[in-house]
Amino acid sequence: MIAEGTRESAEQRQHFLTTETLSGRTITEILDTAESFISVGEREIKKVPLLRGKTIVNLFFEASTRTRTTFEIAGKRLSADIININTSVSATQKGESLLDTVRNLEAMHTDLFVIRHPLSGAADLIARSVPRHVHVVNAGDGRHAHPTQGLLDMFTIRRYKGDFRRLTVAIVGDVLHSRVARSQIHALTALGTKEIRVIAPRSLMPAAVASLGVTPYTDMNAGLKDVDVVIMLRLQFERMSGALIPSAREYFALYGLTPDRLRHAHPQAIVMHPGPMNRGLEIASEVADGPQSVILPQVTNGIAVRMAILARLAGAQAAEAKTS
Repeated sequence: MIAEGTRESAEQRQHFLTTETLSGRTITEILDTAESFISVGEREIKKVPLLRGKTIVNLFFEASTRTRTTFEIAGKRLSADIININTSVSATQKGESLLDTVRNLEAMHTDLFVIRHPLSGAADLIARSVPRHVHVVNAGDGRHAHPTQGLLDMFTIRRYKGDFRRLTVAIVGDVLHSRVARSQIHALTALGTKEIRVIAPRSLMPAAVASLGVTPYTDMNAGLKDVDVVIMLRLQFERMSGALIPSAREYFALYGLTPDRLRHAHPQAIVMHPGPMNRGLEIASEVADGPQSVILPQVTNGIAVRMAILARLAGAQAAEAKTS
């Protein structure tokens, strides 16, 4: 959203579209707010009234379980009214344009849209078309960005490992097609992470990835040496054109995270995965279910982080209303 020491623009306060323009200060503020929401899930009545009377529409044009469900739970815990649109039976399947769909939903007094779309830039397109009182959150657009996943991963790392400036983090797998990896790299950079490594076969490594300030590795064992955090990525078969890996068996043999391979990392390293996991392809079950795995806590943390982002947008709207 902003660089250190500068003020956010009205547009940046209105929407949450990417981690690329977030400062370390802004990310830390969001993570601190998420920390305060963790306890809401532990109460008998899991609600706070912050978004009472607000309407949130979850508009997902791609299949999702974790992201859509955690956004739904986050909104409900903030006391908002939540509408989930089934795009398989929506008007877009009958020829209506994406913007016309959004404008019709906006006419029903929607306050906030959570958008997931297979095309990069879809959330930004919608954000540029809505009026100032309506907010847009990007829940994943094509190969571009998945900012809320990136921040829940930062929240998880901070809870287990503390200061990012002392950490070496490895992101492993299909970096080429991963919107999650891009959001993670931008957030890790903004938080001052000591070293960010990406590990992938050449066919799944972006050509200019080093320009993002990361160190690329094609050898899994060398890339994992002494790292503090291992983030595994899902193979994005639906976005691949052509055979980019020889076979599932060979990929797992070279880039799957096994107990033996994990021993190259720091003994106290944590293992993460944004899901859904392909066991026996990206990660062995012994690792996914092992003592170093924090994959399920990632899911739990996603609710608090998404609550913090929704609350931040609502807070920005309230502040604007007071000064206008």
